Amino acid sequence: QVQLVESGGGSVQAGGSLRLSCAASGYTDSSYCMGWFRQAPGQEREGVAALYTGSGDTYYADSVKGRFTISQDNADNAMSLQMNNLKPEDTGMYYCAADPCPLVKSGVLNIATFTRGEPDFGNWGQGTQVTVSS
Repeated sequence: QVQLVESGGGSVQAGGSLRLSCAASGYTDSSYCMGWFRQAPGQEREGVAALYTGSGDTYYADSVKGRFTISQDNADNAMSLQMNNLKPEDTGMYYCAADPCPLVKSGVLNIATFTRGEPDFGNWGQGTQVTVSS
């Protein structure tokens, strides 16, 4: 059974930085998709960043390009999201997600289209809160 555990959330002032981590266990696939999503109260969930471990391809939402960096730590089977120059609109619950993403693996979809559409990621963490004050 796949388990994802997020850490690293907190409260910062605008312009500050945070680093989120996601520890994954129970994965048997050699390559898979991992992503970060966020949801603010009253708003729909948004895919923030994602990567496909097979190719290293990444996806970033336009709102975070140039400020956020997603990376994989192969040694620890973990994923991180470095968030710099945080803005109040970055506030929300951040979730780590993972999926074997066979359509990405076979080349039918790329990591961007997979993150933005259906099918959805199949495994989710419990979330970690990020609050950015102005």
